Amino acid sequence: MKVLVLVKEVAELAEDFEISDLVIKERYKEHVLNEWDEYAIETAVQISEERSEEVEIVSATIGPETCEETIRLALAKDVDRAIRFWDDIFSQDIVDARVRATVLEAIVDREKPDLILTGVQADDDGFGVTGVMLAERIGFHWAAVVNHLQLTEDTARVRRELEGGVEEVASVPLPAVLTIQTGINDPRYASLRGIRQAKRKEIEEIDLADLDLDSDHFTQQLERRSLVKPESESDMVRFEGEADEVASELAELLRERRVDA
Repeated sequence: MKVLVLVKEVAELAEDFEISDLVIKERYKEHVLNEWDEYAIETAVQISEERSEEVEIVSATIGPETCEETIRLALAKDVDRAIRFWDDIFSQDIVDARVRATVLEAIVDREKPDLILTGVQADDDGFGVTGVMLAERIGFHWAAVVNHLQLTEDTARVRRELEGGVEEVASVPLPAVLTIQTGINDPRYASLRGIRQAKRKEIEEIDLADLDLDSDHFTQQLERRSLVKPESESDMVRFEGEADEVASELAELLRERRVDA
């Protein structure tokens, strides 16, 4: 059995950052593995541990060379090998879902997996459509926002979140695409042994030519028009000064808001 896990590197921003010409400078970013994808990786590893047959776990990432450290982290968590796709035509850091799905479709055609797992969404853009869009393109059955999974020989029995706190139980024939929700498991930490082994594991680097894709079909549909910091809606009050003075001001504020009533 082969499980393909789609992973993405995302940027976590510092609490206080600056925007210059629609760009956030690198010093305000920390590049990490997307949180939702960590749960997808753990799901794949648990499938490998639970099944008697041999399971190969392959990760696929769309990203530049700088995301290799993040890919190595996935390999350290018992992913067997990794594929990293990038091409010079993707010069900006936003690659729209249509383009991602087209690239991933070509990777699926090469790898021919039995099951495809990915996180429900990415921390940076939050689109939440790549997995479902890919399933539509390749003709796989799919289920989104999966928070429980039981896998049989040819079926994935899933529980998935719907709106309003409702959950649905469904059987999805394999091959299938499942988008994994946080909380489905407890993602493991990469062990020192796993980190050492990850350094020796394969990361296959491919571009459009390797997938027999024509660059003419990859015009970006997304354009960044503006970028602003979110406005805080908090009514926080900051007290400064000596302890006695601050305590008096706090007590007065609590009385005004009838906290002591």
